[in-house]
Amino acid sequence: MLPLHGLRQRLPAVAREDLLIELVRQLSVRDRGLAVHRLRLRAKREMLAECRKHPAMKWLQSVPFLGKVRTAVLIGRVQTPHRFRTKRQFWSYCGLALETHDSAQYHVVHGQVERKPRFVQVRGLNWNHNHDLKDVFKSAATMAAVREGVFRDYYCGLLAKGIRPEMARLTLARKIAAITLKIWKEGETFNAEQVKPQAA
Repeated sequence: MLPLHGLRQRLPAVAREDLLIELVRQLSVRDRGLAVHRLRLRAKREMLAECRKHPAMKWLQSVPFLGKVRTAVLIGRVQTPHRFRTKRQFWSYCGLALETHDSAQYHVVHGQVERKPRFVQVRGLNWNHNHDLKDVFKSAATMAAVREGVFRDYYCGLLAKGIRPEMARLTLARKIAAITLKIWKEGETFNAEQVKPQAA
């Protein structure tokens, strides 16, 4: 480390700037990491304090695996649940809606126009969404799939039907999002009866 005593009198302004840049470079990674860590903790405390003022906080926290931070992000990003008429609109906003593609639905056979017997092709999840909300629900679904509770039972039921694990997690994330929207709109707490298996 370079000595700082008496540098102002001995060095010209340009050299002092170079010295300052060098000192910043010499800061250890640990010191920078500690400063960032403190800043993150302060931001988290302020975010949670602000979110506690919202009346929906207690309702949304009653949903398993939506803790304080996920609920705060949810409230901050959505603002009000009444923006969404249906759960499908909410899924689309959260990035949990499926993108489909359909081309050449009809073709001509012996002079007659007939519909092709081809199904709509699924192209994946929608790309225009709120990334923070997608992270909230997918991470909650990932946690719910491995920990005991009603959502784990629902997930195991999907796997027993032969659904691939990644699709079962997506279905679970959509279920958690739909329940969250319903709870928030109606102003009630979570009830395990809301997690019903889908009809076959």
